[in-house]
Amino acid sequence: MENDISIFERSVAERIKQLRTHGNLTLDQLANASGVSRAMISRIERGEASPTASLLARICAALGLSLSGFFAEDGDSVSPLIRRREQPIWQDPDTGYVRRAVSPPRTGSDVDIVEVNFPAHAKVSFPPHAASRGMTQYVWLLEGSIEMTMGEDVHRMDPGDCLFMPVGDGHTFHNPTDTPARYAVVLDQRRR
Repeated sequence: MENDISIFERSVAERIKQLRTHGNLTLDQLANASGVSRAMISRIERGEASPTASLLARICAALGLSLSGFFAEDGDSVSPLIRRREQPIWQDPDTGYVRRAVSPPRTGSDVDIVEVNFPAHAKVSFPPHAASRGMTQYVWLLEGSIEMTMGEDVHRMDPGDCLFMPVGDGHTFHNPTDTPARYAVVLDQRRR
């Protein structure tokens, strides 16, 4: 898995630059839309910095993509099946959490499925972001325990629990335990 992560991570910088230039956005425009500094985006595009999950989510939202859409490779072929060995994997450099894009890409579906392996004591916060408003997701805990914070509400989740939530309002994933957790995210990108 380490090799898959490092190979895939090298393409993150190229993908951000490709999507930005394809969208005719300057670094300043993407910085303003995402709330990520121009300097940081420039460093990411040059491969000098690896974006955290929170930064990458903000950049993707400004580009009009979900994280799953970002990780889907461009191409003409569409298949209703994607084998586990072909599913893109990305590791957050801050927390070490590993994200696997489970959904077959380019099917035209508004729904993405993601599997996350979340290390013990990891915490990832996604601040409110206007570009994600109207999108919703389910978080389905498969193993371990996590705490989900949405505004003032904190939900302790155990295996089998499922939480529905808006994406754009901001939220925090936290594993307060000494053991890793594994969960699935089912993201609905339709704007409500």
